[in-house]
Amino acid sequence: GFYRNIILNNPRKRNALSLSMLRSLREDLLHDVKSKDLRVIVISAEGPVFCSGHDLKELSSEDDVKHHSQVFEICAEVMTLIQKLPVPVIAKVNGLATAAGCQLVASCDIAVASEKSQFATPGVNIGLFCSTPAVALGRSLPRKVALEMLFTGEPLSAQEALMHGLVSKVVPEDKLEEETMKISHKICESSKSVLALGKATFYRQMTQDLDTAYRMTTQVMVDNLTLRDGQEGIEAFIQKRKPVWSH
Repeated sequence: GFYRNIILNNPRKRNALSLSMLRSLREDLLHDVKSKDLRVIVISAEGPVFCSGHDLKELSSEDDVKHHSQVFEICAEVMTLIQKLPVPVIAKVNGLATAAGCQLVASCDIAVASEKSQFATPGVNIGLFCSTPAVALGRSLPRKVALEMLFTGEPLSAQEALMHGLVSKVVPEDKLEEETMKISHKICESSKSVLALGKATFYRQMTQDLDTAYRMTTQVMVDNLTLRDGQEGIEAFIQKRKPVWSH
């Protein structure tokens, strides 16, 4: 009951991030997110393709510029929302993730992939450079690796994605669920309020210079000690007992 599994479930269209899919994803991410019971969100997918990116039919000249802007704006909103949520978000990838689908994986806090998974930004091959996916990719991968993906459209294997930091773990397909649940259960052992503070602080300090980051995180450590769960954890450690979190 502590984790939510959001499933991209339109395998016939390769789980494309259509406007309706993006709206549904945003709604599911935000649903009851402040509940004490919700501690981790897992994003997975049905079918052999995790997510193929935007629905290209929505980006044709049949739709006007206003519609095109709406698609990209809500996509950016969803990607940034993932990092603003107070709970960790895990991508459970079992298949191909391309373009905005690859962006979705890169935007999650943790990504666990099966050995058969692949990751690509092939927009350049159809005349639409993956500029918005590049935002997430450029913050997850070494620059030259990200640019090679963006310039060529060639995919990374699961092991290459692991080596370069796009995913956290690679496991056999039959172990994917088990490994994702193992990480989820471990997260659920900690205080939600402490994790929420830590997640927000991590992303905030990543955009700062070293001195500013240390000043900010020093104050956050002090603030963490004022949380009920901050003191409970220390007391439990000293008393050699299991902490009882209030979240």
